[in-house]
Amino acid sequence: MAISARNVFRGKVTALHEGPINAEVEITTATGDRIVAMVTDASIKSLGIASGKEAVAIVKAPWVVLLTGKQEYRFSARNQLKGKVSKVARGAVNSQVAVMLSGGSVVNAVITNEAADELGLAVGAETTAMFKASHVLLGVPA
Repeated sequence: MAISARNVFRGKVTALHEGPINAEVEITTATGDRIVAMVTDASIKSLGIASGKEAVAIVKAPWVVLLTGKQEYRFSARNQLKGKVSKVARGAVNSQVAVMLSGGSVVNAVITNEAADELGLAVGAETTAMFKASHVLLGVPA
């Protein structure tokens, strides 16, 4: 499958909390990294999502926010994944930052060069990649 999104997490559904309108779905990769998605109940039914089923979680890089330093606030975003910067590719306006998670998955973020400089992002820097569960798209094998 070819897709333009930078973040594609393959794994299995390890938790499913259904409600009358939305459902929270947890995908765990083979290396143990967990991604939480919020999708409609209709999507759960049409995709046949169930515990133990293979699935893919997709997150576009511009939807990822990076945090560094001592956390002064708590955030409502369900996905707050700690890791270390493994690569910074600087462009004319934006930088693409790759964050290696403890399980081995990589989360890519696209942020402004100014933000990358202010955060002191360089290879080896500790950071948290954060994105809302509603920004996660789910797919299942056809």
